[in-house]
Amino acid sequence: MRLKIDCPGHGNRNNPKLMFIGERPGAKELETGHPFVGRAGKFLDKQLEKIGIKRQECYITNVVKSYAKDNVPPTEEEIKAYLPVLEKEIAQVGPKIIVLLGKTASKNVPVKGAYTYIELPHPSAAMRFTKQRIKFEQGMRELAKLL
Repeated sequence: MRLKIDCPGHGNRNNPKLMFIGERPGAKELETGHPFVGRAGKFLDKQLEKIGIKRQECYITNVVKSYAKDNVPPTEEEIKAYLPVLEKEIAQVGPKIIVLLGKTASKNVPVKGAYTYIELPHPSAAMRFTKQRIKFEQGMRELAKLL
């Protein structure tokens, strides 16, 4: 499988406090080449502001770096193909805390001892479902305490 990078990670690449990892880029991300710039990204930005963090202080990326028409979840084959790219990205950026956004990131990002990991619902789920929003906001408050 030839890897296509429609949307590489973006943000502070110099040992940021936070690295956020989502699933894959959507249509807005394809347009701009930056992760989390659509509705879910705006929601994430507002939640970061609530805990006193600026987006530019963080590094944001996805497990899979290629866009899929109709916003379908990544296949196991895609995830396995992109994991070495993500692991290299994590090592190069060197975050203190890695925030796994949603099931794809939570189930597939290998947990390594050098980092602290936090699992949160994906921002798009938090926007649509009250229970997920509550869980997301509680997680962000816990994240603020860690910082």
